[in-house]
Amino acid sequence: MKRSIRAVMTGSGTRAGQEIVPPRPAFRGRYSAVVSTNFVDLAGTNREILRRLKVKPSLDWLLIFVPLAIILRFWPGSISPTALFVCSALGIIPVAGWIGRATEALAARVGEGLGGLLNATFGNAAELIIAGIALAKGLTNVVKASITGSIIGNVLLVLGLSILFGGVRYKEQYFNRAGARTSVVSLSLAAIGLIIPTVFHLTAYSSPAGWSALVEQKLSVGIAVILFLTYFCVLGFSLGTHKYFFQCGEEHVEETAREWSSGKAVTILLIATSFVALLSEFLVGTIENVRHSLGLTEVFIGVIVVAIVGNAAEHSTAILMAMKNKMNLSVGIAIGSSLQIALFVAPVLIFLSYLLGRRMDLEFSLPEVCAVVASVYILFQISGDGETNWIEGVQLLSLYAILGILFFYLPEPRH
Repeated sequence: MKRSIRAVMTGSGTRAGQEIVPPRPAFRGRYSAVVSTNFVDLAGTNREILRRLKVKPSLDWLLIFVPLAIILRFWPGSISPTALFVCSALGIIPVAGWIGRATEALAARVGEGLGGLLNATFGNAAELIIAGIALAKGLTNVVKASITGSIIGNVLLVLGLSILFGGVRYKEQYFNRAGARTSVVSLSLAAIGLIIPTVFHLTAYSSPAGWSALVEQKLSVGIAVILFLTYFCVLGFSLGTHKYFFQCGEEHVEETAREWSSGKAVTILLIATSFVALLSEFLVGTIENVRHSLGLTEVFIGVIVVAIVGNAAEHSTAILMAMKNKMNLSVGIAIGSSLQIALFVAPVLIFLSYLLGRRMDLEFSLPEVCAVVASVYILFQISGDGETNWIEGVQLLSLYAILGILFFYLPEPRH
């Protein structure tokens, strides 16, 4: 039996000729233990540092494009219309998010009635500012297309992504069926009001008396007034007499309200609105150059690009809420935003067009009418059971992709 060198050191004898085998050094085990412990401590420390320094993805990262857009616009000889268009569009997205947060904080502090009015006014501030500047420059086709794009974008793209991402995490998600169905019926009414001028045009054009632009403008103004008044009735219904139908998302609003004072909310609201107006001026001013350089039509830019930029902040909120299993809030954001566009923003733009001397009507092209009708129809079907799963999100996104391809290849209308 082999004896270790440790036996000699402790006074143990060895027989002649016996091989002395060096042992495994005792310090090696202790050293390994120390190194292992150090590595564990180091790994734990690194994890703690990474946890504290962890940066969550945020739309605020896009704020870097705000100074870039300003530099591209005012730096002598460095203007590139396409680059300015992209930077302005990306810069509007986070600033519009700050408008939404400030509006929520302010609305939660001033009470439900005035808060609802604030949400109606500033909740779609980005869309109103972009559309107003485009209207002042005579880009009525872009403005009308952005109305259509905002409606179908919220119904198909936003709700579709929300249901898909939420459905990946949760097998089934549930929402308030009564509140959603009420909002969808109101949206159906708004959609009917928006397509009536197109039906009138097609019918009157083939009649013996013929079609008159003046009569169509009067018809559009009448419909705009009705939609505008209906919106305030919907506000009274949802915030007053039947607000229990729409009990969703109060925690999110109250959390923002606790963090911001009224003065801070007003200051951020004014600053963010000013930056949105500035960036919108850059964006709209480059539309014509971008159209010709990229080969895009006014309708595609309005339906897809402008609509996504103006609503991107709400889009991200709806998706995040769905991923937290707050589908009630997510559905409310998607449908409510479409409802605000159809019942509030569209009529306001009609009234604004008369103030600016750029009279606009509510006549949309047949593809736009079909897109709105198809979107509202599929939304009506999905909202009927009060639950969602990921395949419904795929269905909504598929329809949005089909419509996007349609508008991409749709030629410019004849003037």
